[in-house]
Amino acid sequence: MGIENAKWYVLHTYSGYENMVKDNLLMVFQKNNMTDRLYEITIPMEDVVEEKNGKRKIVQRRMFPCYVIIKMDYDNSMWHMITNTRGVTGFVGPQGRPLPLSEDEIKRMHLEKIVVETDLQIGQKVKVTQGPLEGFVGTVESVDAANSKCKVVVSMFGRDTPVDLEMYQIEPID
Repeated sequence: MGIENAKWYVLHTYSGYENMVKDNLLMVFQKNNMTDRLYEITIPMEDVVEEKNGKRKIVQRRMFPCYVIIKMDYDNSMWHMITNTRGVTGFVGPQGRPLPLSEDEIKRMHLEKIVVETDLQIGQKVKVTQGPLEGFVGTVESVDAANSKCKVVVSMFGRDTPVDLEMYQIEPID
């Protein structure tokens, strides 16, 4: 047991029940004294540009509706506990049996924090290479190296807008 044995699994849920499933799973793990085997429950979100009444704004939307992703040290004794949790319809895998995500899938879904060494300077020009603002050019306003994040001011819809980005989403322009 331990973090080295923990793997990421995908649970299928009823539509709109993702947050409730997350809360219920936390309670179920606590009730069964198994919180030491649960490392993370996540509902991956993405920023998307939405237009409403002629105004555009950035909103958060679920990347995978009806799915909750959980990192845990799993064994067969947990199957009933998890699949009987309210809102869970089952594991994603052959015949509803848990199939852990591969390293490649974990990277593509950005489930693990990617530590990026950076020498970004405030005022430096950068290009957004991933996400909804891909292709935008902006200026670094602040750098949070500890969390691999930065604030970049981009010109969006005719005005300068500060946006929080992960370091892997940008690259400096020389």
